[in-house]
Formats: sequence, structure tokens, C-alpha cells
Amino acid sequence: MEQKKEMMSINWYPGHMTKAKRMMQENISLIDLIIELVDARIPLSSRNPDINELGKNKSRIVLLNKSDLADPAVNKRWIQYFTEQGAHVLEINAKNGNGIKAIHGLVQEACKEKIERDRKRGIVNRPVRAMVVGIPNVGKSTFINSFAGKACTKTGNKPGVTKGKQWIKLNKSLELLDTPGILWPKFEDRQVGINLAFIGSINDDIIVMEELACDLINTLQERYEGIIGERYGITAKGKAPEILEQIAESRKCYLKGEQLDLAKAANILMDDFRAGRLGRISLEQP
Repeated sequence: MEQKKEMMSINWYPGHMTKAKRMMQENISLIDLIIELVDARIPLSSRNPDINELGKNKSRIVLLNKSDLADPAVNKRWIQYFTEQGAHVLEINAKNGNGIKAIHGLVQEACKEKIERDRKRGIVNRPVRAMVVGIPNVGKSTFINSFAGKACTKTGNKPGVTKGKQWIKLNKSLELLDTPGILWPKFEDRQVGINLAFIGSINDDIIVMEELACDLINTLQERYEGIIGERYGITAKGKAPEILEQIAESRKCYLKGEQLDLAKAANILMDDFRAGRLGRISLEQP
């Protein structure tokens, strides 16, 4: 699929990555904790691999955002996977606030050694400073707004912080650094680009939707057999293009005359998947 190769080159900006990495490196000494957001449906494709290296000596929280759209059994496996890597992990939905209240307790747990060290040195009530990271469209801004709520106050620039950086004071015990640049995923693996296109993180205008829909059909037939037939009341037998035609017929997607409108059927399938109407689906497993 040449279109997808083009898609990846359009969305891959090494200059942005270099700048974002430099900003993270400049600020990493100021923080105690990294809070990383990933999309629960594609936790590996929706993260930046450099974060592990940049934050190797910091406490880590991984938030599986949009977890209510992902397969609950697979979510549990991802929690185990990231926990084994030394992170604290939580399922959340930044949009409706699910799981958000539990984060404060998780921050205290993740930073208990730092808090204990401070206490022994006579430093009491110094807030934990956290950096929130995540690739574009993973829900980072929604999370910060949901987590901070209306109570947040901007405390202005701290010494040593690049001009324009803002710290958000959430309460006496936690401050967030808002937000050190944009970190892009790495598209070295073609499947990463396809996975990001599935969840809508890549502009649909540069994608041939029928091809993307066929890729999704193949993935779903392999991992969640029966889910397409059930949703659209079709047999869902045959190759992906034939199944897309069945969806078009089922949803009465026609151009003039009797010709099937496969582009419309592809959009219906993609919208249904992204909105969770096909069920809770994970596209990656540990």
C-alpha cells in the first residue's frame, strides 16, 4: 500500500522529535515523576520509545487512556507488562473522568521513596513535580484539563525553567509541568503507522479509507472473529474487499444506480470501530 508509506513520511518530522527531546532533557532534572499517556488499544504504537531512555532514573506512571474502548482482558495484560518494566499503571478515560481520582494516590505511591528522603532531610510538604508526556492525539490536553479541573493555578516560571514554561499547581502535594513539547512515535515499523491510522491519529484526508478498512477487517477477522458479522448482520465470509462489499450492501451504501459506495462503507466501519460500537477491541497485545 503505497499510500500508507506516503502517509508515514508526511507525518514523520525528525526536527520536531529533536526539539522535543532537547526540551525534555532540559527539564528532566526539575521533575520527580513522568506521567505517560498511551492509547489503551495500541499502547506500543502510541508511545515514544525515547521516553524510556530520557526518564530512566525517574518514577514512572503509565496511563492507559481510552481504556473503556479496549479489550478488558488485554488491558490487564498491559498493566502487568508495564508493571514488570517498573512503572505504575492505571486504566483511565480522560474524557469522562474515569480513573482520574485514583491518580493522586498513585503519584504518592510512585514517589514514596522521594517523599521519604525529603522527610528525613527535614523537607516537609514539598510538592511532587511531574512531567506529562504523550504523542499527539493520545488525549494529553484532555487529561491535563480533567486532572487539573478548575482548581488549578498557574504558579509562573520556576528558576531554571525555559521562559514560557508553566507549572500547574494541582494541590499542595503535586505540580505538573505543562507540557514539554511534542513527542512523535517512530514509524520504523509500517504497522505503527497503520495502527495510528486505525484510531484516527493520522489525518484521514491522506488515507485511502477503503484500503485502511480492509486492513482493519483482516485484523478483526484474525483476533475478534464474528464481531463484524454480528454488527452488520452479514456472513462476513471471504476476503476483506468482499466483506467491505457486504457491509456496503447491509448499510445500503450505493452510488447512482446499483453501484456500491465502498468509500462510504469504509467510513462507517472506521467510525464504528473508533467509537467502540464494534465492542471493546485491542489491536496490540503484550
